Amino acid sequence: MREIADYGPDGTVTSWRDLLSAAVVVRSMLGISPPAYQDACDVMGAENAAATVACMLERANFINSSGDYLRDLTPRSERGEFSLGPMVMALLKANGYEERKAG
Repeated sequence: MREIADYGPDGTVTSWRDLLSAAVVVRSMLGISPPAYQDACDVMGAENAAATVACMLERANFINSSGDYLRDLTPRSERGEFSLGPMVMALLKANGYEERKAG
C-alpha cells in the first residue's frame, strides 16, 4: 500500500497511528463521508477500516464511488461476508506480488 504513505505524517506511514491519520485525509479525498467512515470504523475496527481505505486508494481508478463501496462493505463485514485479507491479497497480486510456494 504505497500510495497511502504519501498522506501520513511527514509523508510516511510507520505505525497504525500514522495509517489512521492518513486514512482520514484519504477518506476525504475519495469522497467518503465522515459518517460512512465512522460506521466502517465501528463495525470493522479503526485499523481495518483504515487499511480498507488504503486498499481503495490503490484501486481508486477502478472504483466508481468510494463512499458507496465502503457503505456496501460495512454491513457485509458485520455479517461476516467481507474480510480485509482477501482484499489485501488481491491488491498484492494486482501489483505483481507472487505468492511463494513452500517446497
